[in-house]
Amino acid sequence: MTPGSRPSLDAALAAPETKGRYVRRLFATIADRYDLITRLLSFGLDQRWKRRLLEVADLRPHHRVLDLACGTGDLAIGAAACGADVIGLDITPRMIELARVAGAGAVTTGRVSWMVGDMMALPVPAASCDCVTTGYGLRNVPDLAGAIAEMHRVLKPGGRLCSLDFDRPESRLVRGVYLTYLTVVGSTIGWALHGDPDTYRYIPASIRRYPGARAVVKLLEAAGFTDVQHVPVLGGLMAIHVATRGRT
Repeated sequence: MTPGSRPSLDAALAAPETKGRYVRRLFATIADRYDLITRLLSFGLDQRWKRRLLEVADLRPHHRVLDLACGTGDLAIGAAACGADVIGLDITPRMIELARVAGAGAVTTGRVSWMVGDMMALPVPAASCDCVTTGYGLRNVPDLAGAIAEMHRVLKPGGRLCSLDFDRPESRLVRGVYLTYLTVVGSTIGWALHGDPDTYRYIPASIRRYPGARAVVKLLEAAGFTDVQHVPVLGGLMAIHVATRGRT
């Protein structure tokens, strides 16, 4: 840890406006190494968790799916392999470039297209999606309640939201060990790949400010979602949320 580096990260995450700018710069920086880092920090389990998310989504041929914070496209491509027609959306143009390359080489029965866009103002008509998916999207938005409201808006009545993200363990001991691991590993990888420990130290810093899976359940319910479920993953270090837009 370099003197003064942590306060600059904390300051960047302190307000929605500064967090939004920081996240845009961060993901533009790490886009080409995003998959590698995700595999390292998840102990190689990331793809298993995403397959589980798609199983929970229970997609059908020709379902219209919006995959938010799509990154390099693995969830969107997986949804298209289920026969769904998918839009993968990410705020980082380089992520979309990489996703297009990955999608061009994938075998799918559904269609997949790509779009640069903001989760806070989705360029999608209201009530147009059967399912919204996101992997590691909720924790990164500058305004969580606002992003959830946008997801609710674009879902059809009866449509489903499925989200995978880090959780904030309730046990103080478990949380301390977990965040220490992410901080040490993230700092080391950040120095090695970018010469900046804050690059991946963002993850534990964002988890500290994240309300946690149980609080996200309450936010989803407050936005009008019903049948909200919280599925712990990896002993509660991760979580899958499933929620349905009410039919009224």
